[in-house]
Amino acid sequence: MAGREDGTRRAEVKGAAWERELLELLRPGRSVRQVVAWLADAVDGTACLHDDSGAVLAGTSLDSGPFEDLFGDIVAGRIASAAWEGPGRHLRLVRVAASAGVLTVSRAVPFDRRASEIVTHTVQVLELLLRAHESTVAVHRLERATSDLRLAILQLLMVEDTVAARRVAAGLWPGLLDTDTACVYVVESRPEERDRLVEECLDATGEQALVVRCPAREEHVIVVTPREAVAGALRSLIGPRPRVFLGGSARQSLARTATAYGQAVSALAVAHFRPDKAAVYAERTHPERLMAPAALHGWTARVLAPLDGLPHHTHAELLATTRLGLEFTAVSAAKVLGVSRNTVRARMERVEALLGTDFSDLAARAVVHLALNTQESLEHSQDDQAPASVDLADLLTGPAMCAWAHDLLARLDADARDLRRTLRTWIAAGGNAERAAQTLGVHAQTVREHVRAAEPVLERQLLVGGGDLYEVVLAHLAAGDLDRPTLQGLKRGEPDSLVHR
Repeated sequence: MAGREDGTRRAEVKGAAWERELLELLRPGRSVRQVVAWLADAVDGTACLHDDSGAVLAGTSLDSGPFEDLFGDIVAGRIASAAWEGPGRHLRLVRVAASAGVLTVSRAVPFDRRASEIVTHTVQVLELLLRAHESTVAVHRLERATSDLRLAILQLLMVEDTVAARRVAAGLWPGLLDTDTACVYVVESRPEERDRLVEECLDATGEQALVVRCPAREEHVIVVTPREAVAGALRSLIGPRPRVFLGGSARQSLARTATAYGQAVSALAVAHFRPDKAAVYAERTHPERLMAPAALHGWTARVLAPLDGLPHHTHAELLATTRLGLEFTAVSAAKVLGVSRNTVRARMERVEALLGTDFSDLAARAVVHLALNTQESLEHSQDDQAPASVDLADLLTGPAMCAWAHDLLARLDADARDLRRTLRTWIAAGGNAERAAQTLGVHAQTVREHVRAAEPVLERQLLVGGGDLYEVVLAHLAAGDLDRPTLQGLKRGEPDSLVHR
């Protein structure tokens, strides 16, 4: 009697051991292949999981010839399980509902009660794992689709198609773009941390913002929102992290999302030099605000007059592309707009031809950038004042403009390396360090180091080009440190390092 009880306890302990092992296979990170391999060891045989077509999903494939009809009946749902015996071979075939397939287990000896229970419970575990995998795949597919939809909405806003953007957004985020104005924020982190940052931005902003992985910069997350409170929520994310920065735009109309994006990137450059790692574009003075509005508007109208005869769609397309192409590289602009870089270059070359200018000249780029931004603000204003007849020299030599330019560039004078001379020469060379180095008689790396050293002093990014650099170029023009460009008959020169990369 005592012997039988001891044998029963040993069997129970042994049974509890395989059940615990099977439960362990339900932990996160375990795979169907591990479960099937464990089953083969547990029953001292072989096991194989097939899908409904007979393809092997996991395990060791068996010759299905002798039991092919049984396999077909199980897949078709006519029976749930079957047994088959042959010389030295005993099989169990069980339907696995989650995969619409069949688990086949083979042993050299008949299936006892323990082996049969192991097979039954393993099927349940496999179904749980397969359903969990299907759910995970579905969730990831939905997340990718939602992420692509957010990007599509952003790209529509970038080309000023606010009607289509609102229509697309209404399905998933009702009311999000039912607004006239919004702010754009750019959050920067390490590329490997961006996915987590995106999730945290989504959680922090709820349904009150459009959160997009930047298609051009793998370390950037773009956030478009009409809600003032979102800025505070985003600032709370960057506080405890050493390598996360935030740049925000001034409030702009939805049609000026591209301008707001450029402002946010510009502010992000300033954020790198701030102790709180955050900055807003409106926090500093910009040259266009120091020019007489009527004079600036009149000058802008004359500069861009060659574009006025274009069809509306073409006009908007060329202007939106050129604004981004001047702000960023052609490759980055193409990714943001969802077109090829050759398309970006072709559109910008058409604008060059119409304006009679050359975008390889940084001064020309800065002046056209000023005109495009001014023209965009005019499109969304109610200013009916008659345009004044002035030229570029009149705009740049006003008292406020000259005072701003001299104050800005004077910051560089404290450095014994003569950063001001290097920067002036580098700009005149089209932002090309090698050509500037030949003029200065130094190494190209020295030029780059000097320009990089000027960035925190001026609180503007220079080496990457864009609006920050153009402000510094305008300051040099206003101070008389550079020759003023014309917008007609410029001779094409060698492409510089900041154009159409």
